[in-house]
Amino acid sequence: MEWDWEFARSILPTLLQGFRITLLATFLGAIVAAVLGLVFAILRRSPNRWLARITGFVVEFIRGTPLLVQLYFIFYVLPDIGISLPALTAGVIGMGLHYATYAAEVYRGGIEAVPRGQWEAARATNLTTRQTWTHVVLPQAVPPMIPAMANYLLAMFKETPLLSAITVVELMNQAKSVANSSYRYVEPMTLVGVMFLIVSVISVIALRWLERRFGRIPRQ
Repeated sequence: MEWDWEFARSILPTLLQGFRITLLATFLGAIVAAVLGLVFAILRRSPNRWLARITGFVVEFIRGTPLLVQLYFIFYVLPDIGISLPALTAGVIGMGLHYATYAAEVYRGGIEAVPRGQWEAARATNLTTRQTWTHVVLPQAVPPMIPAMANYLLAMFKETPLLSAITVVELMNQAKSVANSSYRYVEPMTLVGVMFLIVSVISVIALRWLERRFGRIPRQ
């Protein structure tokens, strides 16, 4: 099948609509992952042994099951118990929750890298727990985490096509709709690949800069 430039130009606006949804889902999912990941990391360090163990089990359970299964469960199974979510909301929650478990390990590594003397100094100066975390621990722990967190953000972006399985009209879903209606697959799928490639290349360049700026964190 020959490449049709006119057809490619005609479908580009439709694909860009899906691309915006892809970027939105990635951005919102990243916020959920960053916040929940920190919560998981703090709870796993809880002095309450049962709370720490339960959190650890939840984290490992989510990490050990496929993202696609989790998306299906949130979107198709939860309505059976009265919890119905819009497709995009379900997708954001699913991706955010899934990657929060990986972010939690990054947070844990960064937090444990803070010298014990810093914790002791905070206690010696009578800082509260909140002050210790916000003024002593996190300012030292977060910067080295940034490269690893950016790496997971890129991985999340690449997995957004899974959202088409729960009817989110993101980039891949738009491309499939165009292809199925026109019986032309070369142009829409190629354009999808190019869009993902452009964002990935830009992200890799940014990631390399972050690694040079803040240092490399091993993948957990």
